[in-house]
Amino acid sequence: MAALRAATLSWVLALDILISQATNITMSNQKYRLLFLSTPVGALGSGVGGGVELTLQNAAKALIARGHSVEIVAPAGSISHVTKLTAIAGNMQISAQTQVGADMVVLPQNSVLENMWSYAREVQGQFDLIFNFAYDWLPLYLTPFFQVPIAHWISMSSLSPVIDGMISKTVQQSPKAIAVNTRACADTFTAGEQLMIMGKGIDVSQYQFVAKPDRPQLAWVGRISPEKGLEDAAEAAQCTGLPLHIFGLIQDLSYWQQIQLDFPKAKLYYEGFLATEQLQERLGQSSALLMTPRWIEAFGNAAIEAFACGVPVISYRSGGLTEIVRDRQTGFLVDMGDVSGLIDAISQLDQIDRLACRQQLEAEYSLEVWGDRLERWFEQLVSDYRAK
Repeated sequence: MAALRAATLSWVLALDILISQATNITMSNQKYRLLFLSTPVGALGSGVGGGVELTLQNAAKALIARGHSVEIVAPAGSISHVTKLTAIAGNMQISAQTQVGADMVVLPQNSVLENMWSYAREVQGQFDLIFNFAYDWLPLYLTPFFQVPIAHWISMSSLSPVIDGMISKTVQQSPKAIAVNTRACADTFTAGEQLMIMGKGIDVSQYQFVAKPDRPQLAWVGRISPEKGLEDAAEAAQCTGLPLHIFGLIQDLSYWQQIQLDFPKAKLYYEGFLATEQLQERLGQSSALLMTPRWIEAFGNAAIEAFACGVPVISYRSGGLTEIVRDRQTGFLVDMGDVSGLIDAISQLDQIDRLACRQQLEAEYSLEVWGDRLERWFEQLVSDYRAK
């Protein structure tokens, strides 16, 4: 089934590119004024927002390159070198990963989420479309009350029944208004069949291809939090004797400390949360990237970043990663929690052509390919809205 999904996705992406090339001539020359609203869980550039931060910046790059204008609205302390950024003060939202299953909506006093959307309401007349990156109930609820269309990017699988319910209501009112990364992510929602599957893209020019690393070593990239399963990667590193370089924000310090106690012989090197330039430089020197999520990973930004550097990915067979990693071509897929499977895959890394990893990235996850997809999505939303 996983192989069928991967083959289907590759076919869809290839068709998507052909359609894009065929329709570029006939697409309207309309250039849109776009307002991007960032995640309210942390400042842009802090790492607290996880993959959403990179996704937002790359979406802005892709659309600006096509002549559209973009303004980013994000919590105070945010950094962006891509376009105009409006910083909004207020208290951050609690991360959705810590509220799994909660059937309630939580807004702190002086909520930055509320303040960001108050700003969006005030300036909406200056824009053609609002692009929301918050995995939260409030933006979904507000959709029919705005005077411009709102596109929602749902970056995670279903975690909350109250958000799941609001997603269902939103797509009934505004079909095609909500997009997710992968079919695996969509399938976790009640209204999964009605969600747009948009994939992702990164700026290939920011990543240097490395044909062969200087020495055998492993990498792990992500938020250091229990649902990311770092302990499995640590165990694999201890068993193989290979150093494991760990990149990302420590969200759960006690969890990180426990891993070090549990695997005292593992060569674990914490490298911190790095900007793309520094991350790709060190990631490219890895023999493989281990991805060991203990939940349904909606996509996996780190996987395509690794591919951009020519680094194979050894991942659990779960969620969106099954649609990204081509088993035994650009990496290996093993069952969730199967550390022996990780170890076996590490021993077979010489079978993977690192150039194939880079080529898959360029064909399926470049900003050009993704920009085509986003632009067509926005054209449809704006056109449908104006036709009402």
